[in-house]
Amino acid sequence: QVQLVESGGGLVQTGGSLRLSCAASRSIFSINAMGWYRQAPGEQRELVAVTTIGGSTYYVDSVKGRFTISRDNAKNTVYLQMNSLKPEDTAVYYCHADYLGVEVWGQGTLVTVSS
Repeated sequence: QVQLVESGGGLVQTGGSLRLSCAASRSIFSINAMGWYRQAPGEQRELVAVTTIGGSTYYVDSVKGRFTISRDNAKNTVYLQMNSLKPEDTAVYYCHADYLGVEVWGQGTLVTVSS
């Protein structure tokens, strides 16, 4: 099994930046897909970005051009660089991994963007 711990959330003004980190308890070298989801109050959890072992990335349309997902296999960490933040980006952000067919989630980190 693998545990995921997110960090880097906080309060930021519109137009600001944050970098989220997701630290895994073991090597992520062989984990095919790792990603970030978010859940705003009263909303369903949505996929934000995914990175694969082959280097492919996917972004939901609303964050394209503003967010960048990356992975550092040596540090067992996945990052989400968020720029030009908007109030609608306010949510709890969760790290996710598909580990040997088992979905693994972190505890979440809150991002609040003030207008």
